[in-house]
Amino acid sequence: MKKSTNKSTKGIMSTSTSAANGPFTCGFSGTGDRVQMREYWLPKLVSAGSNPVTRSIGMDVAPSGGLSRNKDIAMCRQMTKTELAASMRGIAKQIDQYAALAVRKGVAITPGQELVVAAPVECVEFVRKVVSEAYGAGAGHVTVIWSDDEITRLEYQHVPLSYFETTPSWKREQLNSLAAAGAAFLFVGGFNPHALDGIDPQIPATAARAQNEQCSVYRSGLDFGKNAWSIVGAPVTAWATSVFPQLSADEAVLRLWSAILMASRADGPDPQAEWERHNAMFEKNKRMLNEYEFDSLQYRSSNGTDFELGMNQGHVWMGGAACTVDGTVFFPNIPTEEVFTSPDCMRANGVVRSVMPLVHAGRIVRDFWLRFEEGRVVEYDAVEGRDVLKSIIDTDERACRLGECALVSKDTPIRESGLLFYHTLYDENASCHLALGTGFPECLEGGLEMDREELMAHGVNQSHTHADFMIGADDLEITGITKSGGEVPIFTDGRWAWSVA
Repeated sequence: MKKSTNKSTKGIMSTSTSAANGPFTCGFSGTGDRVQMREYWLPKLVSAGSNPVTRSIGMDVAPSGGLSRNKDIAMCRQMTKTELAASMRGIAKQIDQYAALAVRKGVAITPGQELVVAAPVECVEFVRKVVSEAYGAGAGHVTVIWSDDEITRLEYQHVPLSYFETTPSWKREQLNSLAAAGAAFLFVGGFNPHALDGIDPQIPATAARAQNEQCSVYRSGLDFGKNAWSIVGAPVTAWATSVFPQLSADEAVLRLWSAILMASRADGPDPQAEWERHNAMFEKNKRMLNEYEFDSLQYRSSNGTDFELGMNQGHVWMGGAACTVDGTVFFPNIPTEEVFTSPDCMRANGVVRSVMPLVHAGRIVRDFWLRFEEGRVVEYDAVEGRDVLKSIIDTDERACRLGECALVSKDTPIRESGLLFYHTLYDENASCHLALGTGFPECLEGGLEMDREELMAHGVNQSHTHADFMIGADDLEITGITKSGGEVPIFTDGRWAWSVA
């Protein structure tokens, strides 16, 4: 997945559904980090009434359509090809609406504007919907940049490391010229979380660092609010079967589509209106946090997290929609549930422990911890993927410092679904998290007018990486320390303190 280092926005959504909707339990899954009961979503197959397909698998089907509860399928049998085809037809309209959401709210395309879509080749059908929607919204031109996990793996296997130290001139020209012309960038995140197993993590890290350094107009456009951008998800088979390993490939893709639509608030009649309502729900939490102007945050949970994180003078909590410097309102992440800021990269002390795996550059890191002193990672370990963790921390001299802290209640629908997506776009919206690497200029008063050196001088980290990792244990307590030394509960047992008071 191509993830910009600028989040510019990151809520609390009701988990109730219509009478025809709801989750059904399909057994237990061991993830390596936790054992969980998973909730899967099954689309309505076809019409209600006497349909033999819906009767055969015990579905509650409403004439209005949508997602429906399956009572009996758990651990019973897999769907037939006929059922799968009917189910995909049942969510086709929702996928169309999701494509429209990505174009009209995600990147907020404007008449005559160029849209750049970066996507895996396996998502071609969804990308065609996006391109069609973009032209319908008045886009002047759409450029599609394709990727393929298998080809990327072959390249990393057979091309020497030195090649990746320089981004090819044609790629620099492509990205920089598109950004300079004011293009919007839509990243379709669908990938195999095991694609680069066995590949030296220094290779993709080197390639990413080179692009961030050498595609400076492009990077600056995303980081400093000059270009609208958004990340959305779309299934590829290897990703779907990682999330739903007990299902056939086709059924796993169906289930993942349904989970994506649910998480992205695109499973209702009007996703764009739903996102306007969702955006308004960030305001209370942002207001409360910004009014306190905390000096630091203290994190504690029974798994061993005991950590204090300093806040910058003039820090700003963000969440929901973002805005470019020319006033375009867009949603960088679909979905998003977080309120976030950039902390003081020089003030972090203590230990934090992961609660979910980290998927980075086609590799998985499990059960890891980091110890900080005076803002730097000074010690770390992992049960699996320690070399990947090392490659992140060693990206550059500032990658060992934090660029983000984000607050996410455990009441969010992604967390309550019990699904582990193996995709940071989704998993970070199930848990409070931190991020190693670069911070966000919009999270500091006047930050968008500063250059990178000025931001660093004000405590906003600058790096060529940004790697989110999840630390939101069920019993996480977060306390805000005011400038006068007062203590204010922010999170209690993994939830916003003011929502449970």
